[in-house]
Amino acid sequence: MTHGLRTETQTSYADRRGTWRDAAARYSLLPLRVFLGVTFVYAGLDKLTDSAFMKASGPGSLGDTMHAVRGSSAIPALVDLALKSPVGFGYAIALGELAVGIGVLVGLLGRLAALGGALISLSLWLTVSWATTPYYFGNDLAYLMAWLPLVLAGTPMFSLDAALRARRRGTGNYR
Repeated sequence: MTHGLRTETQTSYADRRGTWRDAAARYSLLPLRVFLGVTFVYAGLDKLTDSAFMKASGPGSLGDTMHAVRGSSAIPALVDLALKSPVGFGYAIALGELAVGIGVLVGLLGRLAALGGALISLSLWLTVSWATTPYYFGNDLAYLMAWLPLVLAGTPMFSLDAALRARRRGTGNYR
């Protein structure tokens, strides 16, 4: 039996420290992060600029939407809480979506921002889209599941979190 040396080397196109699969794994959450961040920024701005949405009653208002879904909600107490002050709740949701979207896009407190996005999606699923049949037609559940990888992994690449971590370590490597 002959023993020999392996002389093969694996070259990475994105990063010289590993294979292309290693690079793909490192960057795999970036598209999800950009999608969720842009979507939540857009959703927050859309709510803030929609005068009909930010009213207690009337066509397209949050108040009317909450009254409509109260009977089919998984947790009617959440809907009742929103109905105590629909305008305040609307601003809270809109500003929360905006903060979550910006936080995930720039990667500042990424896990916390993703947790906020997951909680917003969970609350919308349990209230607004709970009765959607079949369940996969309701987008809030899909958004909830999409947030979970970012809750677990955070925003380790191209983020303020990474820059702050590198600064503390003195490496200067922001990836």
